[in-house]
Amino acid sequence: MPLDRLIGVDDLVDRVRGYNPRTNEALLRSAYEYGARMHDGQLRQSGEPYFTHPVAVAWILTDMKLDDATIVTALLHDTIEDTRSTYSEIAEKFSPEIAELVDGVTKLTNLQLSSSETKQAENFRKLFMAMSKDLRVILVKLADRLHNMRTIKSVRYEKQVQKARETMDIFAPLAGRMGMQWMRDELEDLAFKVINSEGRNSIIRRFLTLQRETGDVIDKITNDIRFELDKAGIKAEVMGRAKKPYSIWRKMQDKGLSFSRLSDIYGFRVLTHSEADCYRVLGAIHQRWRAVPGRFKDYISQPKSNGYRSIHTTVSGRDGKRVEIQIRTFQMHEVAEAGVAAHWAYRDGVRSENPFAVDPATWLKSLSERFESAEDHDEFLEHMKLEMYADQVFCFSPKGDVVKLPRGATPLDYAYAIHTRIGDSCVGAKVDHMRVPLWTRLKNGQMVEIMTAAGQRPQPSWLDIVATGRAKAAIRKSLRDEDRERYVKLGKELARVAFEHVGKRATDKALTTAAKQLGLMSSAELLARLGSAEMTARDVVETLYPELGQARGDEIEPGRAVIGLRADQSFERANCCQPVPGERIVGISYRGRGVVVHAIDCPALQELEDETDRWVDLQWHSGQHPPIHTVSLDMTISNEKGVLGHICTLIGEQNANISDLQFIDRKPDFYRLIVDVDLRDAEHLHNVMLAVEAESDVASVKRHRDLSRKP
Repeated sequence: MPLDRLIGVDDLVDRVRGYNPRTNEALLRSAYEYGARMHDGQLRQSGEPYFTHPVAVAWILTDMKLDDATIVTALLHDTIEDTRSTYSEIAEKFSPEIAELVDGVTKLTNLQLSSSETKQAENFRKLFMAMSKDLRVILVKLADRLHNMRTIKSVRYEKQVQKARETMDIFAPLAGRMGMQWMRDELEDLAFKVINSEGRNSIIRRFLTLQRETGDVIDKITNDIRFELDKAGIKAEVMGRAKKPYSIWRKMQDKGLSFSRLSDIYGFRVLTHSEADCYRVLGAIHQRWRAVPGRFKDYISQPKSNGYRSIHTTVSGRDGKRVEIQIRTFQMHEVAEAGVAAHWAYRDGVRSENPFAVDPATWLKSLSERFESAEDHDEFLEHMKLEMYADQVFCFSPKGDVVKLPRGATPLDYAYAIHTRIGDSCVGAKVDHMRVPLWTRLKNGQMVEIMTAAGQRPQPSWLDIVATGRAKAAIRKSLRDEDRERYVKLGKELARVAFEHVGKRATDKALTTAAKQLGLMSSAELLARLGSAEMTARDVVETLYPELGQARGDEIEPGRAVIGLRADQSFERANCCQPVPGERIVGISYRGRGVVVHAIDCPALQELEDETDRWVDLQWHSGQHPPIHTVSLDMTISNEKGVLGHICTLIGEQNANISDLQFIDRKPDFYRLIVDVDLRDAEHLHNVMLAVEAESDVASVKRHRDLSRKP
């Protein structure tokens, strides 16, 4: 079914009924009709009706044979964010469960994710928190991203690159971590097509040339494998494919090889009816072809935490070409395709009881246990990369316990995996009863024994030896604790000089606010990091005062600030909610007055829910706006001499102008006042409020909205 047109409700219902005859057809039809009505008149950037997108997302999820609630969530996933629909209305019309799922997808969409290295830890933490409530939220979001990447050509190029990098760095690894390798492969390839189209095209051209020179290698090798299995009397299904262009590109980069020197560019899969047959297939293949050393992995006896089970082996096949083969049962294959999502899948008309499917709650608990000790973002990111990217090595303790580590791990990583105390006091290690240096890289199946001494402490050089986040974080913590007092003292002096350089004071309140903004536990932690050179004083100053020293670029004309108006329509901002560029907006038309622009969450819109003909779909023009958008701030400040003047100066330093000021309450110790500030956009508002909040004389600052001023 092509996903570039609107799929009919009958097609969708038939598709779901095909794997779930007990589907609630009335629910699906009702959700389809409701979504179509809510998105009526909205267009995608390609010019197609917007509702083609939610339906396409639902269609992708039917490939995974998911339950009705997930399919309905896909149909409605943009209604709360982009239409006048509300959480309570969805809960009433459909169910509280579906309302929770739609709300979860909305919140996930609104997360400010970035593919930059410095933001990845916070991105993964946000995604992890979103997953913890109901994993189906992430499944819908991944399908949403997949369809957006499939149709990304209609988006301007700069946006394509940003979305492609975000997909490559965040969503593709997340799909892989959840066991949906097919989705990871497609997301990576679609992102690769945007980021490096010439590199991708060159690989495709080489494939076509290779096919002309050698014929259809896949068919030949598939027939070779079938012949060996028939000879051994094993019933199995054999499939072959060329690897995705991005997978080949990554191998070329990692190994520093040209395309002509890559050997394992084909992958084959053998599906059997029993676990015993998997090992019989392995025996038949290894009997016929020579196995490549170091390329064998048995995920049947040692399954991955997301339920993945399979045997991987690489052999020297026809004409000496390396051939990668995966061997698994049909039930294992279902989990390999759906990953953690297999928990909600249907098979033969009933909810799947696949014995290999992992309970999402169990999977999330295993992640929680791994992350709960993370004290900061760096450690969390290390853990996430271990979970998402790294192949694993299985080592044994002297008692026979299995310890999972990433490939490249050392005996020091092993020691910290056992217990922080063991790692901190480690003085040596034995691998398979032989004394080895601590920087030795461990291999699958090795037995590791750690030697400790009471007086031993972690050394700075250990950071270059270990590979795991847990070990790095424990070593850093030990080194920080040892020199913490000295680092805090040095950090305080660095902060004082940096703040004075921009005319500010490094007060406890300012440092505490900066620490909170940077995701640190306290101002002492911030100072310790400054003193140990883990961050710079400039980073701290710019966190609180990003406006200082910034120059303006070209500004958008006020009359062009919003997109979506007819040529004969004018607009004005609603006084009740005072929307600013960067916030989601909607317009309400008034006869003889033009269009009034409201924030999408403005309570005043509730009174206009039935007057849909007056609603206008709008968005702010991208780019830099002039500082003319007035926002009212509700402040409580100390009633002391010079405080108000200082606050006014502070706002001015953020390149913001105070257009009005009104005292609401005067007490002997505090003033409460409303300050009208002229701003550029939502980021400018955030910066002003952050700078004000950091001042010791400010008890509170928040945005003031006055419904008595509604149009």
